Amino acid sequence: MTRTNLSMSISADGYVAGPGQSQEHPLGVGGKALHQWHLGPTKDHPVNRQVISDMMDGIGATIMGRNMFGPIRGEWGDSDWRGWWGDFPPYRCPVYVLTHHAHDPIDMEGGTTFHFITDGIESAYAQAKAAAGDRAISIAGGASCARQAIEAGLVDEIDLQLNPVILGSGERLLDGFEAGKPTLELVRVLEAPGVAHLRYRVIRPHPVDWPVS
Repeated sequence: MTRTNLSMSISADGYVAGPGQSQEHPLGVGGKALHQWHLGPTKDHPVNRQVISDMMDGIGATIMGRNMFGPIRGEWGDSDWRGWWGDFPPYRCPVYVLTHHAHDPIDMEGGTTFHFITDGIESAYAQAKAAAGDRAISIAGGASCARQAIEAGLVDEIDLQLNPVILGSGERLLDGFEAGKPTLELVRVLEAPGVAHLRYRVIRPHPVDWPVS
């Protein structure tokens, strides 16, 4: 069965991006601090390397929101934007970008192709599952895309890289959910300097055993 993993770096006060996301501040003001565990001096710590390997290796397809793909809003027009990652994005698999505005696929070096999906998270997931086969699917973010995937019941596990950073405002991962939903079970805790890596399993509700009339 295809496993679907959501992995995001998060602040101690629950934000996955700071306020004011823009081309100058793609992660919002202060948001880059959430990613020092894999961008800064401790990126080669064995635990951090393990977590990066878990996130990227063997992934068959990735789903992300348009906000993560880039700063362009509204119609694409004549924009030649091809993502934040240069000619060789790290995904090396099909990437399905949620958007309200159609765009032709963009082929990149290294096996990444960006596909733009205008009919919702379920459609993106169906296409990702067909492409991934028996390999895992990654929900890469941002916050809105992640919430949609959780709400649709598509996520099997959630990895959070918890940082001792207070952003104060921005994009929260788990805003808008009812109390107790989703139901999570903590299944792994790893520690590296300045970050705790938490893995939660999403517990599916048991089907109702309706009486036979």
